[in-house]
Parts: sequence; structure tokens; C-alpha cells
Amino acid sequence: MEPEDSPSRPLIDEIHSNGDIEGPSRSKRPIIRSGEQLDVEAYASLYQGRTKIMRLLFIADHCEGNPGMRLEALRMAYEEIKKGENTQLFREVVQKIDPKMGLNYGMDSAWCEMVDRRAEQKKEKLENELNAYRTNLIKESIRMGYNDFGDFYYAHGALGDAFKSYVRTRDYCTTSKHIIHMCMSAILVSIEMGQFTHVTNYVGKAEQSSEALDPITASKLRCAAGLAHLEAKKYKLAARKFLEAGPELASHYNEVIASQDVATYGGLCALASFDRTELKHKVIDNDNFRNFLELVPEVRELINDFYSRLELTHTTKFCMHVMQIKEMQLSSEFYRQAVNLIAMFGQCC
Repeated sequence: MEPEDSPSRPLIDEIHSNGDIEGPSRSKRPIIRSGEQLDVEAYASLYQGRTKIMRLLFIADHCEGNPGMRLEALRMAYEEIKKGENTQLFREVVQKIDPKMGLNYGMDSAWCEMVDRRAEQKKEKLENELNAYRTNLIKESIRMGYNDFGDFYYAHGALGDAFKSYVRTRDYCTTSKHIIHMCMSAILVSIEMGQFTHVTNYVGKAEQSSEALDPITASKLRCAAGLAHLEAKKYKLAARKFLEAGPELASHYNEVIASQDVATYGGLCALASFDRTELKHKVIDNDNFRNFLELVPEVRELINDFYSRLELTHTTKFCMHVMQIKEMQLSSEFYRQAVNLIAMFGQCC
């Protein structure tokens, strides 16, 4: 299947290029080295969908000297991709597969052909249905038709086409819930494309329909806004957004971010930008955010350690120790921002 707006670069490069301000050499920086271990299966279980796959590929690309972990990450990514319909990403991952993984993890041309054939049939069906809806001027059906196209393109990795389809539903939204649904879909795709200007734009549009926002969706929007501020290096604004996320978020946004990430990103941003008083009142005494910090004891202890005003050498050493633990738990574009945060933190100690 050839999407209308095929990406010009391999899909697995997207996560490495987002936010890479120091050149492509940074994207392959080893993070887990020989002898270090990460429970890849437990970590991957925090996520779902495309985000799960991209994080597994990030691990595989950044565990130099740990071939066992690399093979485990690639194996899980391979199996996860075959649960979906993204044959382009599958072909790219197969090129990374080590022959040691065996014949069961090689190129499956029959599967690719079957998925692509079904995709063409489904696309034709969706086009016929949408044309019929347009002819009959059924507004709600047209909205659903474009939304179905967005889901279709998203499943097959055509993120640009998915974004266009989701946004086209805007003209056919008749309720606040429709608008919020459109915004959430646009935000999801924009995050994965690294288009954070769009993220900020659609977070704002969704928040204008505040009367239709439930607590879970409100927390999702705050996390999305936090990611956009983090990418823009607006660390204080990012911290505020992550700190506003409620515990009801739980695992409801794991196609984008896990609760553990909220603790990590929010905690590091707060350390980099808050003064001691703000750290006490907005982080340490924040009952809602404490629920997130309990999931990541390393970050919680780092915050408490810094607040206690330990001497510079000890605090900085502890910071770097925590980052060695947490590096693998940050998606690549935000990992680079976290490194900047730690550098800033060291200067402020």
C-alpha cells in the first residue's frame, strides 16, 4: 500500500531526529553499556501501540556492549509490529534483526503482502463510503468517514495523511465532544511526528471546550502541553503542566506517556527551574504529584536530596547516578532535553 503522503525518511528515524539539536551523532549515543541491565519486558509493558515499538527500537539502538538486551528489544519490537498493520516499519526493523534470532524473526513477505492487499481493499471501501456520505450530505457520517481514514493511515504509519484526515473532521463537528476527539487525535499524531507547534495549538483548542473535558482527558492535555514545553526548553512551563496532571491519568495515556514519565519529566523540569520554596510547595507538598513520584523513587529521592541542600559535589554525583538509571526510560527526543536539564541543574546547585 502506498499512502497519499508517504514519509520521506524511514519511520524508525523519526524518534531519533525529533529535537536533535546537536547533530545526528547524538542519536546513536550508547546509554546501556556492557554489564548494565534493564528489564525490557517490564519497561515495555508501560506503553502500547507505536510508542511501545519506538521505545523498544530506541533501547536496541542504545545498548552498546549488551547484545542480549538488544536482541530482546528487537524481538519484542518485531512481535509487536506484527500485531498491527505497519508493513513499512516492519521492513525497516527486519533490516536490524540479527541472524542469531533465528528464522522466526526474518522477513515475512507473505505477511506483508497480505496486510498490504487488505489495506488497499479497506482504503477503497473507506473511499466509497465517504463519497456516499458527501453525496447525501450526512454531516455526522462525513465526520466519522474522515476519522476512519485517520485511523487507517495511522495504523499503516502514514502520519502526515492521518493528521490531515483527523483535522478535516473539524468542519463536521457538531458537539464539544467531537471537537475534543478531533484535537486528541491530532495531538497524538503531532507528538509522534515531532510537530509540537501543532500539539500546543490543538491543546488550546481542546481546552476551549472545558465543559466537556473529563478529568482523564484534562490530564492528557496537560501532559501533552508539558511535552511541547519540554521540547521548546521551557522547563518551568513544562514542570507546571506535568505537576497539574492528576492521578486519574494512570495508564490511560500510555500510547504517549506513562505515569512514570510524568514523574521523571515533571521532577527534572522542576529541579531545573524552581527555586527552593517552589520546590517545597509545588512538588514535595503536592499530594497529586506525590502519587506519580512514588512510582519513581529515584526521582523522588533526588528532589528530596536537592531540597535538603546537600553539598554540591554529593548532589551533582547523585544527579548523574539517577540519570544513568533513568536514561533508558526517556524517549530519545526528551532524553536529550533531560540531559540539558541535568546540566542546568548542576550549574544551579
